Amino acid sequence: MGTAYTMRPPPLPKPRIFVSYHHALDQWYYNEFSRFFCSAYDVATDCSLRGSVDSDDSEYIMRRIRKDYIEGTSCTVVLCGSGTSGRRFVDWEIKATLDDEHGLVGVRLPTNVPDAAGNWSAPGRLVDNFNTGYATVETWEELTVARLQAAVHLARARPAALIDNTRPLRRRSV
Repeated sequence: MGTAYTMRPPPLPKPRIFVSYHHALDQWYYNEFSRFFCSAYDVATDCSLRGSVDSDDSEYIMRRIRKDYIEGTSCTVVLCGSGTSGRRFVDWEIKATLDDEHGLVGVRLPTNVPDAAGNWSAPGRLVDNFNTGYATVETWEELTVARLQAAVHLARARPAALIDNTRPLRRRSV
């Protein structure tokens, strides 16, 4: 009589998410995010658009963002540091995410200190969609695997009718 073996189904693939952030200021947070959440998510590879897309044609760049970064993901997580709101490629990545009706989650980083009224800076397109109820927002300090999973699940379940993608594309970074 031989040993009985139990056949286990192969593990389900991890959901793939894209992370948008200000590369010059928030690379450390991206690295930590990728390291911490790699067990639960396939975090899209860190690819700065500045070096990989050599064009001034906004329509071409938007097609490349969709094809090379957003396609195959289900949600975009925007790491919102102190300078993220002024980055044109972050705005364009959010637009491509919304065009494809993917989930959208903002994460306020510790470098993004709220003012006296409690307001902090975020890309306008993210704010528009938070205000409609489409996007969700978390804080870095409170982010756990379970909390991110809940935020991504909630963001993906929101009806596309809530999407506000009417803001003009940001033409320059500040």
